[in-house]
Amino acid sequence: MANQVTKDTIIMDVLRIDPNTAEFFFNIGMHCLGCPSASGESIAEACAVHGVDADELVGKINEFLAKK
Repeated sequence: MANQVTKDTIIMDVLRIDPNTAEFFFNIGMHCLGCPSASGESIAEACAVHGVDADELVGKINEFLAKK
């Protein structure tokens, strides 16, 4: 599995890459990472619901993953 995500990456796949990425989703107000939405929702979809810039979130997550 690649250690880089895109706006189309499913949130649960991001968490599988590194569970510590949960912090980024908590910071945008997405606290139910175990709910069905997280299992099938992309980063872009979650950002749209929570009013967050998806490109900015993807950049932060990829920066975090690159340091691993």
